[in-house]
Amino acid sequence: MNRYIGGAVLILLGAGIFLNQGNPIDIGTIFEYYWPALFVIPLGLFFHWLYFSMTAPRAAGLLIPGGIIFTSGVVCQISMLFDSWELMWPGFLLAVAAGLFEFYWFGNRNRYLMIPITILTVLSLLFFAVFTLGTIFNHLVLGGPVFAIALILIGAIMLMREKSRV
Repeated sequence: MNRYIGGAVLILLGAGIFLNQGNPIDIGTIFEYYWPALFVIPLGLFFHWLYFSMTAPRAAGLLIPGGIIFTSGVVCQISMLFDSWELMWPGFLLAVAAGLFEFYWFGNRNRYLMIPITILTVLSLLFFAVFTLGTIFNHLVLGGPVFAIALILIGAIMLMREKSRV
């Protein structure tokens, strides 16, 4: 188990150094960028550990906060590393769906739980698609030279085309 924790810590540290772009790293920087990995994600894992090692299958309700907190921690960590809060916020809807799905899967499988799970998952994926594709479109097409070049080419074609005889 220590090998996995050490590997995850080294991967996060390497990604942080890679993304840091030459800025000095101190303890404040580590807490600033890795607070989800230091505090939130371990709390979610603690709830999972409680269920799987001590109380399974009696206390499946521990998986709801465990799934929500763990998924929220992953969303926060990605948002902190890539400064993408405006794109990652639908992950919080997905976090609730993940917690409820874990409860459904390891609990008594009440089929009515699938209604909110499906609604939250679809809304989350829809918002991810809309905001992510919209941002990519704005940055690549409208913000870059592609849109300008396309307008120039269309204008040139319109000017060079022969006038049709009707």
